[in-house]
Amino acid sequence: MIHKMKEFAADIRFSGAVLVTDENDNVVWDGAFGYSNRADHIPNQTDTRFGIASGCKLFTAIAVCQLIEQGKLSLDSKLSDCLDIPLPNFSPEITVFHLLSHSSGIPDYFDEEVMDDFEDLWKAVPMYTLRNGRDFLPLFQDERMKFQPGERFHYNNAGFVVLGLIVEQHAGIPFRDYVQQFVFEPCGMQDSGYFPLDRLPANTAYGYIDEEDGTWRTNQYAIPIQGYADGGAYVTAPDMIKLWRSLMNNTLLTTSMTEKLLASHNLNYGLGVWITKKNEDVFKYHVMGYDPGVNFRSAYYPATGHTLVVASNAGGGAFEMMQFIEEEWLR
Repeated sequence: MIHKMKEFAADIRFSGAVLVTDENDNVVWDGAFGYSNRADHIPNQTDTRFGIASGCKLFTAIAVCQLIEQGKLSLDSKLSDCLDIPLPNFSPEITVFHLLSHSSGIPDYFDEEVMDDFEDLWKAVPMYTLRNGRDFLPLFQDERMKFQPGERFHYNNAGFVVLGLIVEQHAGIPFRDYVQQFVFEPCGMQDSGYFPLDRLPANTAYGYIDEEDGTWRTNQYAIPIQGYADGGAYVTAPDMIKLWRSLMNNTLLTTSMTEKLLASHNLNYGLGVWITKKNEDVFKYHVMGYDPGVNFRSAYYPATGHTLVVASNAGGGAFEMMQFIEEEWLR
């Protein structure tokens, strides 16, 4: 099986790390492929830090749910009541639940229904100016609603930026500090964080964009310089396993709040997490992230207790690797 996995990784030219654990956190299989630094031929390791793009929307959802448990918010709280920032064209009926479940209808700064190239954003707004949540506001705060709250599901990055600002207002500390203190530290995620691209710590993979002519470049000028509540954190595969385990054993949230987060609310989505079912039973809870030079998939499989992390520092491969592992091991 290990030989088969290595052959598959070579066939798809996978660059990144893979980790599969069982219900007792024993390692079923792990491996690392490609380079964290192509110029200097520094190999990826199983504990290398990788960018995970939107994979960290789950962290934001957990943070918001913690504040709800503390009585500072509720899922039914109106946006206008819990955020003191002018949003002149937004519906007064938007709730925290709408934002968490991608059903708010607010305009997105990167609308995947009409935009193909994430890098197009930085032609007008330099990516190096986006260091804090408020820096994103000029990209969407004066735009008009796409649809009325609760009308339908529409994946929305701006909604999670707004949630990060809500966390800051009600927790009284910067969003990244909150996640570090109340999400990462309780899980023992010592190697994860929202690191700026111009200050990446040791053992962090550069993200690579492969051009059609066979050349490549880093994603330094292709994504915001520092991640926020909608995406852009860096994690190691072992740290992501710890996150899933802590969520599932109710270390981060109470049992009832965890159940709300994992309940299917819109299509196959809970609160910050995707849900895939087979024969009406949940096959996996999972998160995914895509940015130029970033490709990430991670899942928890409730029927068996297995957890999977696939982190890539290239434009693709994570979905294919996850699919291969599921077909070989986790059916």
